[in-house]
Amino acid sequence: DRDRRAVAARRRGGGGGGRRAGGRGPRAMTAAIEVRGLGKRRGDRWVVDEVSFAIAPGEIVALVGRSGSGKSTVLRVLSGLAGEHQGDREVQGAPAVAFQEPRLFPWRSVRDNVRYGLTRTKLSRAEAVSRADQALAEVGLADKAQAWPLTLSGGQAQRVSLARALVAEPQLLLLDEPFGALDALTRLSMHRLLLNLWRQHTFGVLLVTHDVDEAIALADTIVVLEHGRVAHTLDIENPRQPPGQRDRRTDDYRAELLAKLGV
Repeated sequence: DRDRRAVAARRRGGGGGGRRAGGRGPRAMTAAIEVRGLGKRRGDRWVVDEVSFAIAPGEIVALVGRSGSGKSTVLRVLSGLAGEHQGDREVQGAPAVAFQEPRLFPWRSVRDNVRYGLTRTKLSRAEAVSRADQALAEVGLADKAQAWPLTLSGGQAQRVSLARALVAEPQLLLLDEPFGALDALTRLSMHRLLLNLWRQHTFGVLLVTHDVDEAIALADTIVVLEHGRVAHTLDIENPRQPPGQRDRRTDDYRAELLAKLGV
């Protein structure tokens, strides 16, 4: 039954450094997250039903599907924001989350917004400030540490959101359409930033997106949801193309994925 089979993403990584961009390494022994039989009801309807998959350390998995297919619900369950659910999930450490809206606290400085990502740690204030400043430098906003969120552009605010998510050095990053509200050029810039951060830290990523080209450009594996269930998977076998660049294989993946989505 395809609707109830587990979709296990290939284990990549190992060797202490994770999977290298553009290539497939040996199988890793553990997963950044493993999900088995995930289910979530809304009233008398299953919005997510028997969803199973795994993400290896250093692997990017994109979750795509039509509106209402259950993509964001899966992410909210995995992040602990959706309340009661069925099934099992095993996560290495606490996952970090970034949403389409940056969700910054307007009354806190950019630095303090990033430092908020360390509230569950036992770092001293000085250590937390140092880590926050380092995270801001990694996303190219070292000069905005004392700025207020309302003075930032949309792309800058999303960079702060990423810095806040990554400041605690998670093993898994959950992204719920984080670039959906950005203009095309800013989206490409954010794609480059995400891949640069991913190469540096080799965290696993679950990316929820409605953008077929974005999924192909960023992911190792694409999981297609239909009516809350896993309907198809597609492995992207070629090395990642620079964001915005397409070739014949990219076009073939796009055509295959659109066919799976029934477009």
